[in-house]
Amino acid sequence: MNFHAAKAFILDKLESELSNQLYYHGIHHTLDVLYTVEELCYNEKVTPYEELLLKTAALFHDSGFIIESKEHEQLGCGIAREHLPRYGYTDREIERICGMIMATKIPQSPQNYLEEIMCDADLDYLGRDDFYDIGHTLFKELKASNVLDNEETWNRIQVNFLENHSFFTSTNQRRRAPKKQQYLNELREIVAQYEKK
Repeated sequence: MNFHAAKAFILDKLESELSNQLYYHGIHHTLDVLYTVEELCYNEKVTPYEELLLKTAALFHDSGFIIESKEHEQLGCGIAREHLPRYGYTDREIERICGMIMATKIPQSPQNYLEEIMCDADLDYLGRDDFYDIGHTLFKELKASNVLDNEETWNRIQVNFLENHSFFTSTNQRRRAPKKQQYLNELREIVAQYEKK
């Protein structure tokens, strides 16, 4: 499989075809997930071959946004199935990649170890220093697409989301879960203030 050619193809496609209203799901998010996959593969001792499959999944996981946000995981699998064969990926490899893409659908539902790594890479920011900055871009994106319109609703959604989310890999349970818990506590305090009004 020619990973580098596939990477060049999909990054070019994302760059030229993604909406500029995707403040969160833009190409910067795809690159962030790709970088995090590399980190997790190193820490979790993933084989070089499986790392290539994971990195390909990272590059394609939100490509469905080119078409539309609804069911974008399924659409991204369609894009992967259409284009990856010409880069030497076998049907079996593509199905494994699509499994990783589908696992990121919220609520996340990984069925194996590689899918768990993919899920943790996709939501790595939940336990990072840039949590509030990245969260704000998602708020802005949801606002732009009229999914929600105010910060109170957004903070309530975030509390609910963090309460129901768990990291899967031992790496992220160690390095991200404690900070994520801190953010959850902070957001709970903010939401508690709304109740007092």
